[in-house]
Amino acid sequence: MAEKSYEEEHPTKAFGWAARDQSGVLSPFKFSRRSTGEKDVRFKVLFCGICHTDLHMAKNDWGMSTYPLVPGHEIVGEVTEVGSKVEKIKVGDKVGVGCMVGSCRSCDSCNSHLENYCPKMILSYASKYHDGTTTYGGYSDIMVVDEHFLVHIPDNLPLDAAAPLLCAGITVYSPLRFFNLDKPGMHVGVVGLGGLGHVAVKFAKAMGVKVTVISTSPKKKQEALEHLGADSFLVSREQDEMQAAMGTMDGVIDTVSAIHPILPLISLLKTQGKLVLVGAPEKPLELPVFPLIMGRKIVGGSSIGGMKETQEMIDFAAKNNITADIEVISMHYVNTAMVRLSKADVRYRFVIDIGNTIKI
Repeated sequence: MAEKSYEEEHPTKAFGWAARDQSGVLSPFKFSRRSTGEKDVRFKVLFCGICHTDLHMAKNDWGMSTYPLVPGHEIVGEVTEVGSKVEKIKVGDKVGVGCMVGSCRSCDSCNSHLENYCPKMILSYASKYHDGTTTYGGYSDIMVVDEHFLVHIPDNLPLDAAAPLLCAGITVYSPLRFFNLDKPGMHVGVVGLGGLGHVAVKFAKAMGVKVTVISTSPKKKQEALEHLGADSFLVSREQDEMQAAMGTMDGVIDTVSAIHPILPLISLLKTQGKLVLVGAPEKPLELPVFPLIMGRKIVGGSSIGGMKETQEMIDFAAKNNITADIEVISMHYVNTAMVRLSKADVRYRFVIDIGNTIKI
């Protein structure tokens, strides 16, 4: 029988809220975190955003959930303990954790600062850690995370409104950078004005890009233009509007996770334009090839970002005063929030006040 490590012999008691089955209903849950290893950081969770992924995972919509499941991958808090070999983080620092807490650290992706594309990436919850234990997310009072997978939260960013940037923020920041849609004077469309879309508008505008919001809902026009600062607004169901905008955009960031036609979006692109999908529809979308060939256009995808880029995104957000628009809730409101989220009844992200409202 293998000898147990110190971390296994001295686990840390933790408290959170977990889904126990496919009903997705969350309830209080006591469990153990590993003790703080030599490269680990332990921190008190103060806020955690509610991502649409949390809802899907709690209900096992994607067939990959394991129970009990503690969701949450938009996590911020204050460091309470650091391991003996931790170099960049100290007690009292404000830190954040996004969608991943581990990777192999040796593959081509990891060596290129793209841990998010590592075949052995370890998700922040409902995944298996290096030691074989299940990962539990941020709907909990404490986290213990390898230093490499933490980001520093600058002092001028409010923690509650910064939390969603760790998933929603990096999900839209990364494709803007990678696909070179970040140059001043460029024209970029943002499809969908929800948790992802509203921060996409903010990041693109801060980069100096002209932004057009594309939505099925004309009710969102005033919000997009006056509150978020978009330059223009298209109702995707209005053929005249879409026709007038054909061939005007350098790129389109599509944040919609419902089934929808992408031919109208491809038509908005200039020659050599790029349509980047960051939403995840449950069924395949129909891809028309002819318009791609005739305009040398590209359809691509993107998923969060590596740790280096995630820190870069947070620093850029701090410099440009970019935060998510949030509704702060108590831990006990979480099941109601999940129902509201399923109906898109939030503007634009729920954030749980873990530090003040999670109670044993």
